Amino acid sequence: MQAIRSILVVIQPDHAEGLALKRAKLIAGVTRSHVHLLVCDDANDHSGYLRQLCNTLQQDGYSATGQQAWHGSAHDTINNAQQAEGCGLVVKQHLPDNPLKKALLTPDDWKLLRSCPSPVLLVKTHAPWTGGHVLAAVDVGNADDEHRDLHTRIIDHGYDLASLAKAELHVLSAHPSPMLAAADPTFQLRDTIEARYRQQCRAFQETYDIDDQHLHIAEGPADVLIPHFARQLHAAVTVIGTVARTGFSGALIGNTAEVILDTLESDILVLKPDSIIEHLEQQLSER
Repeated sequence: MQAIRSILVVIQPDHAEGLALKRAKLIAGVTRSHVHLLVCDDANDHSGYLRQLCNTLQQDGYSATGQQAWHGSAHDTINNAQQAEGCGLVVKQHLPDNPLKKALLTPDDWKLLRSCPSPVLLVKTHAPWTGGHVLAAVDVGNADDEHRDLHTRIIDHGYDLASLAKAELHVLSAHPSPMLAAADPTFQLRDTIEARYRQQCRAFQETYDIDDQHLHIAEGPADVLIPHFARQLHAAVTVIGTVARTGFSGALIGNTAEVILDTLESDILVLKPDSIIEHLEQQLSER
């Protein structure tokens, strides 16, 4: 996160709380990043509002620019601006979707999480980050190259957030429940599953310098455990990775980041592995 030089902040003029801008200012104040404000709208003129926000930011010592644009959808507009401005982080306030609408249509923020190459911080609460807890969720049981890359990214960003907010980093890894039909006997017994995960976690802890008090290993689905531990720890922000699933399977299943979005009682930072980032950037360059 220290390497971020420009932050894209999605401004929603009809929501006066300004939570996204508040978080972006906190991050930019530490990283000295440029702040680029974006209003996604083709119907109303928000140039005066953007100019006022930029002037206020500049008076407070921030480097800031503003833009109003529309490219067919909110997520496409955000992605185009992110690529054009070279922003290393997108910050947007998340508003809960209507359950009926969500059942029929893919929510806009789901589309953003799937298609945006950069990390996305979705802001949900007024809770201060300073002096609180940061929760990083990883899948220690998956040790392939892509997951190792993602784990490193999640923990690095978790430490960075904890450092800038003077908070404590906690790490959660969920392991599956026993499956009697599993071909591998290891996955048929609860004790052997947990023992195997704890063994894998020892190496993980040594690699990332995480002590036992800050590592939480639990049995069950990640989409249930992550909101539970975030609530238990009163986490201000949760860091999670996504494989950016798309297509029909994505519409039916969703990703953990998407599934927990409305149940999580904290802000959420969503990251992707390098292979997916490169694929998404290639897709955007071909449009």
